[in-house]
Amino acid sequence: MKVLVYGAYGYTGSLIIRMVESYGLVPILAGRNASKLESFAKDYPYESKSFSLEETDKLHAALEEVDLLLHCAGPFMYTAKPMMEACIEKGVHYLDITGEIDVFELAHDMDAKAKAANIMVMSGVGFDVVPTDCMAAYLKNKLPDATHLQLAFANLGGAISHGTSLTMVENLGKPGSMRKDGKIIAVPLGHDGMTVPFIPKDIYCMAIPWGDVSTAFYTTGIPNIETFTRVRPQTHKMVKRMRPFNWIMRSSLVKTIAKRQVEKRPAGPNDEMRAKASSHVWGKVRNAKGEEVKARLQVPEGYTLTAITALMISKKVLEGNWKAGHQTPAGMYGQDLIMEVEGVIREDLP
Repeated sequence: MKVLVYGAYGYTGSLIIRMVESYGLVPILAGRNASKLESFAKDYPYESKSFSLEETDKLHAALEEVDLLLHCAGPFMYTAKPMMEACIEKGVHYLDITGEIDVFELAHDMDAKAKAANIMVMSGVGFDVVPTDCMAAYLKNKLPDATHLQLAFANLGGAISHGTSLTMVENLGKPGSMRKDGKIIAVPLGHDGMTVPFIPKDIYCMAIPWGDVSTAFYTTGIPNIETFTRVRPQTHKMVKRMRPFNWIMRSSLVKTIAKRQVEKRPAGPNDEMRAKASSHVWGKVRNAKGEEVKARLQVPEGYTLTAITALMISKKVLEGNWKAGHQTPAGMYGQDLIMEVEGVIREDLP
């Protein structure tokens, strides 16, 4: 079962390639940097192909050899659209590991074209957004008339990869997002904060524009959605104080300096750090009568989980378990998709 893995030599892509054999998949290693790809590919017995997304002929030729693309090269705000369009043109299923709201909305906008091409388009097959999407579906099934959804996540231990950091840099100075009455609206970043009872301990979280603002709506139909992540309370206060200066944060000079700092850091957490770390998800739904249902998850460290769920879903698709059009992870595979991952704990809260 062949899959084209674009961005194979990146931090998350390399984790996926290290695990791919155990899922019975045969990857073609691909990426835009020929020297990085060559250096990476020499350690594996797999075919490799180097091309940029502007080299349309090479991209199309590579897609003709596979039934599925697993796209791991971000920031996806720049790379997702040409990849989705190429997959639609060549009749190849599209998966990616993004967490970017605009990319999820783009995938949804591709629904009709994907159905016409008889392929599935699914963004967010990693930590963004599999566990949170499954939590949203789980809570919706427990309270079918829910009108409001809150989701929070926290990573304990580990570190952030270059790819995640560069995406964060691209979003410097931008507002937050939430879904209100079915529409995605801009709100001040960190417009809300709360202490969340994750499985190991209570942790303070700040509202951020996480991918579920998009995907959870398509999975559950819940019209009001907010998403939160772990921060220090003093960080939240600083975010609020910085709002008048967001225009400076959006400048190319600030972003260039930030990117240089990212490149000085390790590519991501090492194996020992990932093994010791864990990730946590909490969710709450509420209906018009004020009834609430809450639950929480403990899952493997985020990058480890991304590699596992990306390969799980890739295998399902190549075995014929897919639907044409835009799909979300839990919308397609159900609330218990995350429970297929070894070591996951799910608890209901009173």
